[in-house]
Amino acid sequence: MYAPTARTTASRSRERMSYDRAAAHAVLDEAYHCALGFTVDGAPRVLPTLHVRIGDTLYLHGSTGSRPLLAARGDGLPVCVAVTLLDGLVYARSQFHHSANYRSVIAHGTARLVTDPGERADVLTALMEKVGTGRAAESRPPNRRELAETAVLALPLVEVSVRTRTGGVKDDPADLDLPHWAGVVPLRLTPGRPEPDAGVTAPVPAYLRPTPSPWHEPAVRHGRHVLLEPLDLSHTDELYAATADPEVWQYLSRPLPTGPAQLREIVAGALAEQHRHERVAWVQRCAVTGAVVGSTSYYEIDPGQRSVAIGYTFLGRPWWRSGINTEAKLLLLARAFDELGAVRVVWHTDLRNERSQRAIERLGAQREGVLRRHRLRPDGSWRDTVQYSMTVDEWPNAQVTLRERLRGRAPVVR
Repeated sequence: MYAPTARTTASRSRERMSYDRAAAHAVLDEAYHCALGFTVDGAPRVLPTLHVRIGDTLYLHGSTGSRPLLAARGDGLPVCVAVTLLDGLVYARSQFHHSANYRSVIAHGTARLVTDPGERADVLTALMEKVGTGRAAESRPPNRRELAETAVLALPLVEVSVRTRTGGVKDDPADLDLPHWAGVVPLRLTPGRPEPDAGVTAPVPAYLRPTPSPWHEPAVRHGRHVLLEPLDLSHTDELYAATADPEVWQYLSRPLPTGPAQLREIVAGALAEQHRHERVAWVQRCAVTGAVVGSTSYYEIDPGQRSVAIGYTFLGRPWWRSGINTEAKLLLLARAFDELGAVRVVWHTDLRNERSQRAIERLGAQREGVLRRHRLRPDGSWRDTVQYSMTVDEWPNAQVTLRERLRGRAPVVR
């Protein structure tokens, strides 16, 4: 525990105040930035900066030419550091009781300039590791000029307080019958999909990839006719060359791309949905030639209900009825039922697309009905959607039928 001082003792809402060392460390370690307050020539200054905690010392990153770093060269610089994590907005029936859920740390003390080369090197490495474990080894360390331009302040964590607000609405009893919505809107800091810089050929490092459940993992699937591998922007040119046919796109939710650039936007959209755990996208390769011939996906992924849909499928016309689409579905069904423990797999297709309906029925799926005015088509008209499903009870017989059908079909080279 930290000992309270005159500067860290709350004057109001004392129930929100804490001096717990572990709680303070947890907030400092989770947050990526802080506000550094200090005084220059009698006037207050606040600078946003990066920080990292090592033991009971908070290190602050800065430039050797900045005012606080210059001021810290002598006996140190009196500072106040604030770190806040906003967890939610609280909507009350009355305006007065609107609030926020948060966790914050305030630290007071005198910061010193770090001059020892070994300590500075450890701090800069720790800063790199905070943004991603392993990043220090996968990036160039600073050279002598860069080190000369970089300064580090060290603040001993001695005078520290933690302030938090959790829970729901705290309206006055007289307001509880007011007809206004009240509740909490959670807020989370979540990383987006990594966007490579121009010319980058290295794959996205593991520490920047989301850690999905197995349901959201585009695991590689191998068959005699088809190889399913995770869809990537690098597949765009081959995918366009294989599927640039009006018949392929006739019943899809997007119109025929006019070139690889438009298809790249479609692929990027699929990857964005995948990053949000809304979809799992594969590219289909011919198992004989290795050529990219199409794509397919999981969507409507619901691990809680143990259900998933298969769709967003488009395959180059030369490979229709070649065994590739049938085996791709067999591989995805086997993953769903045998590996993920699904109890239900769903398909959707345009009511006008009779060829797709027959293909789904040949898989052993059962038609459940028509979803009227279900989706907008690319031309602006409404699509009626036929919904099919297969349950885990139906899977054993369907699996035998599909494997028998594929057994007598030799892989086709196009």
